[in-house]
Amino acid sequence: MRFTKMQGAGNDYIYLNGFEPLPADLGELARQMSDRHFGVGSDGLVIIMPSESCDFRMRMFNSDGSEAEMCGNASRCVGKYVYDKGMTTKKELTLETLAGVKHLTLHIQDNKVEQVTVDMGEPILSAPDIPVNLSESPVVSQPLEIEGNRFAITCVSMGNPHAVIFLDDMDRYDLHHIGSLIEHHELFPRRTNVEFVEVQSPQHLRMRVWERGAGETLACGTGACATLVAAVLNGKSDRRAKLHLLGGDLSIEWNEQNNRIYMTGGAVTVFEGEWPDGNNRSIWY
Repeated sequence: MRFTKMQGAGNDYIYLNGFEPLPADLGELARQMSDRHFGVGSDGLVIIMPSESCDFRMRMFNSDGSEAEMCGNASRCVGKYVYDKGMTTKKELTLETLAGVKHLTLHIQDNKVEQVTVDMGEPILSAPDIPVNLSESPVVSQPLEIEGNRFAITCVSMGNPHAVIFLDDMDRYDLHHIGSLIEHHELFPRRTNVEFVEVQSPQHLRMRVWERGAGETLACGTGACATLVAAVLNGKSDRRAKLHLLGGDLSIEWNEQNNRIYMTGGAVTVFEGEWPDGNNRSIWY
């Protein structure tokens, strides 16, 4: 079985061609292939499939085998995958995801995709729709106490749930421990992604992310979008800003006219390989 390892801002996934036969248990396949010691190593698995309503369909599984709604960084890599491999000649694509239809604009250089702009849609701010077990909507700067630490959370859904926390000095905290506790907190019936953010200026935000089902990752596209929305709602940033993540930078805009979020960033093919049937050993080249 052929696979392609790709990354967007360090958010790395394994990509499979779903136009070809694949194993039935994709969650288990994601767990095996994502293992960084005995597998290929990744934040999860992305399947690129045919769609009845869009140019392509994307399914994605976290490294723990759970299926997620979508990932902004992964969607950019899907655009690069299908164009670079000749599956389309379009530079404007529609992508079906569990979080709705996403619109991709491919930026081409030397006949290869270098960057992709994704129309991420409108942010969801209604507490029941995020979902978060609070009566307030929007959920802006609501107190949450974790092991004696008092945080203010702002909750946003970009098709998947996010809890954004602004900190003066995020390096003071054990974000792995706190992130896991918040992910599984009773406030979040479907668990949540957690973003920790330092405001450097109204146009520059530093962010680390604890992803639901994957732990800390180098980047999260939907998390970057949710972070900008939360920053604007809290009066901390402009509607267009650069998000500085561990794996690289993303440019995010919350358009005031149409209420939609636009994310622009790179997409990189790392390597390709084969995953033999019946064992956990891969061959890459």
